[in-house]
Amino acid sequence: MNQVSNNALLSFALDLASAVTQPNRFEQLVYAVRATINCDAVVLLSHSHGVLTPLAQRGLSDDMMGRRFIIDEHPRLKAISSDHYPVRFPADSPLPDPYDGMVLGHDENLPVHSCMGVPLYLEGKLIGVVTLDSIQPGVFDDIDTRALEIIGTMAAMTLNTAILMEQLENQSQHAQNVLKVIGEQSSEMIGQSKAMQDLKQSINLVASSDFSILIEGETGVGKELVARALHEHSSRAEAPMVYVNCAAIPHHLIESELFGHVKGAFTGADRDRDGKFLLADGGTLLLDEIGELPLEVQGTLLRAIQNQEIQAVGKDQIRKVNVRIIAATNRHLETEVAENRFRADLFHRLSVFPIQVPPLRERQGDVPVLAGFFAERFRRKLGLQQLTLSASAIDMLEAYHWPGNVRELEHVISRAALFSKAESSKADNPKGITVITSTHLTGLQIDNSAKEKIQKNELEPRLEIHKPIDLRLETETYQRNLIRKALEDNQGNWTKAAQQLSMDRANLARLAKRLGIVVAKEVRI
Repeated sequence: MNQVSNNALLSFALDLASAVTQPNRFEQLVYAVRATINCDAVVLLSHSHGVLTPLAQRGLSDDMMGRRFIIDEHPRLKAISSDHYPVRFPADSPLPDPYDGMVLGHDENLPVHSCMGVPLYLEGKLIGVVTLDSIQPGVFDDIDTRALEIIGTMAAMTLNTAILMEQLENQSQHAQNVLKVIGEQSSEMIGQSKAMQDLKQSINLVASSDFSILIEGETGVGKELVARALHEHSSRAEAPMVYVNCAAIPHHLIESELFGHVKGAFTGADRDRDGKFLLADGGTLLLDEIGELPLEVQGTLLRAIQNQEIQAVGKDQIRKVNVRIIAATNRHLETEVAENRFRADLFHRLSVFPIQVPPLRERQGDVPVLAGFFAERFRRKLGLQQLTLSASAIDMLEAYHWPGNVRELEHVISRAALFSKAESSKADNPKGITVITSTHLTGLQIDNSAKEKIQKNELEPRLEIHKPIDLRLETETYQRNLIRKALEDNQGNWTKAAQQLSMDRANLARLAKRLGIVVAKEVRI
């Protein structure tokens, strides 16, 4: 029986109070929910414009964090989001579960048996959802509805505070601005690695300035995505961002493309035409593949950037513009300058604040997250009910060195999705779960030792949990050991122990008392 006592609710409230101030506040919120309600998996998702985005999770495969769930496409999430009270689904519910095949410790094709969702509302507005899943049927049936409502209310307030703090810390006051760019690509940067956190920090630092930015990185790392993020977080976000591919323009038309021309300026100029600088006036101009720009045009571009003045081809009049320049290249421009293929003065003008986008092989832990993001995208495109990645597939993706970076990963997942769909359509698949396995990942060359390990994992059945686990007991034991170790490390000093555990001293004392640890007399509760 999975009851929630008053003491458990009090503990939950204390855990939430300390979670907000932690750098991993969303993970702490999930931890508090899982410590209160025994389950196999918990996911915290934020809501925005009909899409649920995972903020933290426990118990599901890593690719879960890269997925974005359009509510209208997932009946269970829609039912949860449409209600103002906790929603419990029967074990035999015909509605497909969005996490089928993702619960750790179980076969990929084993669906979830128990599912419950708690909508998080604040002032009548849905700000998020907490979902709880268990392989065992009926485990949520006996939980008091009032207790769940209290948990939902407290979690909603904590989530709202945590999101506000996250926005302040990341200086994301412009995050809701509409980015006016050509195309429909998302400007969201997927990844949780240290390399990506450093990149996002650099973007947040310089985005609000008007500095010229040089973005360098290998092909396929996402340089254009970085440029979009810089524009979106700038004071120019409401103005247009104009894209120019310097490598795709014929040399004799580059000046016309950048600065415009008047009718009759050259053969084929049958009308006046504004250039990209004028189109980007007040906004941002992205000069992609800047390293391909001919030397004879570089001088003209330099003067336009320095003076913020342009002169259309065939026109004597000079016009003032207000344009922020972002340049991107897969070349190393310092080498190009040293070998006289790129002007040094233009290089220094463009690289006021250089940003290096890390290759995928240096983004530890991001491959499964990105794979999940692309899997969810192709699930929608292919009209699949569920598309998951097997453990062996994730192992193979992580073993590969990715010379083509994120773009190559996207293409690999798109092909694998097609192969797995074709294979699934031929087999009996009543639950509608389509699984990408290592056999669907074509074109990946990995070393023999990694290949042998993956093949071994495929042959060995994944560990299934048969013995019931008292999650609360295990959690309390873990907490008790951490507190005792912190006290031992700090010679019994509760203040220093609280600092080591990133907790308020009073909260630590309350938690210790609840866990049966003798609290020092000088600590007041």
